[in-house]
Amino acid sequence: MEQSWSELTRVFGRIGLLSFGGPAAQIALMHETLVSRQKWLTEDQYLRALSLCMLLPGPEAMQLATYAGWRLRGIGGGLLAGSLFVVPGAVVILALALAYIHFGDIPMVQAAFLGIKAAVIVIVLQALLRLGRNTLQSPVAWGLSCAAFLALFVFGIPFPLVVVAAGIVGALHAKGGPTDALPAPAQPRSGRTIVIFGTLWITPLAVLWFTAQGFLLEIGLFFSKLAVVTFGGAYAVLAYMTQQVVQDHGWIKTSQMIDALGLAETTPGPLILVTEFVALLAGYAQGGLVLALAAGALTLWVTFVPCFLWIFVTGPYLDNIAARPRLSAALHGITAAVVGVILNLSIWFALHVFFADVGTATFGSLPIPDLSTFNPWAVALAAFAGLLLLRLSVNLPATLLVLAASGCALSILGLL
Repeated sequence: MEQSWSELTRVFGRIGLLSFGGPAAQIALMHETLVSRQKWLTEDQYLRALSLCMLLPGPEAMQLATYAGWRLRGIGGGLLAGSLFVVPGAVVILALALAYIHFGDIPMVQAAFLGIKAAVIVIVLQALLRLGRNTLQSPVAWGLSCAAFLALFVFGIPFPLVVVAAGIVGALHAKGGPTDALPAPAQPRSGRTIVIFGTLWITPLAVLWFTAQGFLLEIGLFFSKLAVVTFGGAYAVLAYMTQQVVQDHGWIKTSQMIDALGLAETTPGPLILVTEFVALLAGYAQGGLVLALAAGALTLWVTFVPCFLWIFVTGPYLDNIAARPRLSAALHGITAAVVGVILNLSIWFALHVFFADVGTATFGSLPIPDLSTFNPWAVALAAFAGLLLLRLSVNLPATLLVLAASGCALSILGLL
């Protein structure tokens, strides 16, 4: 029986409002809702869809919601489900960014942020451990992970090159033939879909180019590029994004980028919404509130329109794609490399939280902290977050609240 629009809105709206805790928690929530409770998808359909979304660039949980909506009510259903997954978090990020712009320099607020950032160190470590256990099952996977870490942490090789190289190595180690006798897709409309959503994607960029809006065009082009290389989720590209927006473009500071990640962890929806926060701060620094809102809206557009494009183009070919051993092997290669990428992010993030001043080696990109700027209270807060999350299994929103309050308490006591 076909689901009504009101029912789709209710179910996917609930998913969007409750989607805290990152991709693992969001995927579990959708499984419980769509497979166990509503029975709109079978277990096999859900797992195949999840495999497809992990193969594509972009936030896999948002794309999984989009695929489910598309399967239930076509492109309209996909647009509804994907939008409901993103909009609640995007609204919260907007409010948090505006509050941060006006109150972020207050010492008490900075102390709360230190607690949140200490918790995020543990959150990223959790993601690393979970992905590593599930992914590093062979010498090739271990080799790709180590190589990706060294390429980024020591030599500063661009993230897109690391992703491409890992995919090629993975494909070369595929088991089985490169082609299979596969049935024709059931709904071959990819050409029209590519034209429509490709046009939607590039139209704002073309308008900005014709009207000579240099800053907004830079924002749009950069986050469009990011939408193509975000294999492995937001954690995988954060260090690369930080390098670009802090060092190359000079839009925000490193400390603001770290605060952006901390705040993005407190909201529902995909973690890649951190891009909206970055764009809002960059726009405000360049031209005030109006430019901030324009930059934030543009970033949301070029980040998530491609997600709809990937799903609507590949969804009808799901069975065909799933049967391609080289595609599957390329995905495994990229996923193995992402473990090393997230390890790079973990160390980079921890160094910038534990030390007030972190430089870079003259060769490559190896970070070198100034030992005299070490903050032992940041380490203590991270250890406390580890106790709550890893040992006591306290949920993420409560942990972030407790750590923010702990930072404020240290500030009141004069320890920060």
